[in-house]
Amino acid sequence: MQEARFYNREKDSFICRLCPQECNLKEEQEGICGVRKVANGKLVTMNYGLCAALSFDPVEKKPLYHFFPGYDILSLGSTGCNLNCSFCQNWTLARGGVPGAGEKISAENLLGILEVRPVREQLGIAYTYNEPTVWFEFVRDTSELIAEKGYKNVLVTNGFINEEPLKELLPFIHGMNIDVKAFKDSFYRRHCRGKGIKQVLKTVEQALLECHVELTYLIVTSLNDSPEEIGSFIDWVAGLDKEIPVHFSRYFPSYRMDLPPTPLETMYAAWERAYGKLSYVYLGNVGDDERSSTYCPDCGELLIRRNGYSLKNIGLKNKSCKKCGHTIRLTGHIYGEEP
Repeated sequence: MQEARFYNREKDSFICRLCPQECNLKEEQEGICGVRKVANGKLVTMNYGLCAALSFDPVEKKPLYHFFPGYDILSLGSTGCNLNCSFCQNWTLARGGVPGAGEKISAENLLGILEVRPVREQLGIAYTYNEPTVWFEFVRDTSELIAEKGYKNVLVTNGFINEEPLKELLPFIHGMNIDVKAFKDSFYRRHCRGKGIKQVLKTVEQALLECHVELTYLIVTSLNDSPEEIGSFIDWVAGLDKEIPVHFSRYFPSYRMDLPPTPLETMYAAWERAYGKLSYVYLGNVGDDERSSTYCPDCGELLIRRNGYSLKNIGLKNKSCKKCGHTIRLTGHIYGEEP
């Protein structure tokens, strides 16, 4: 255990200030996340340096399509989450508690793993699988060291974090995929057991000022799939920056939810609706290469063809469309090509 950051003590109560849940705890009580508790008069984090999953993955799997395409990234996670989504795809980690068999790992261990593989083959670290912001202290310490050594740090997050801790973390983060799970407070309260969407939207806005950002919207059958709600989400993104890459992901039954998978026609309708207003729109969990490829937002030319996590540069030269010269939003360069 290690003392947690961002909490206040008020008499015999401890208020966690890491995320908007702001759990009010007494001695031996745990927060909603399952990995922060009060022990011996302090709020402590129980998962510091405990790694429950570690693997090299394509960066596209995060999903990040406009951040060093084609590269691998060391993906790792612990346990715990500050939301409790009834449709969670990684519930064994998110709701699994502190793993008794979790591997103890340090920032120096991770750096050693990265240094075995040449930089030209991998980017750095993605903090993913569970919710990385509830692993805050370890992610904060590790990402600083990793960034100092010239590697990249990526967060795959629900965005449910307070502004002050996010502000402290962002200087060491180079890319983020943020889940916007719906566009109504009622969805977050009922199906995610969170306190609404407001702070998630603030996280997106705050992150855009500091690093590369892509968004994922999981379309859940009958719950957040109305044309009106998806349209509101699209309009909000377009108002921020129409060049933010957006991934609409198809829901499949998981954890406590047994609604049928999202109909393909719903997925295609969302893609069509967004494509006229946003520059880069993708479908996930659909197996549609056409709608997972990148096109020039100016002339419509195919730029990057994707087949699963494999890709091929078809129409880009120096981040610009070969046909019309339009420069696309792309952080870094495509694997195997000169920067």
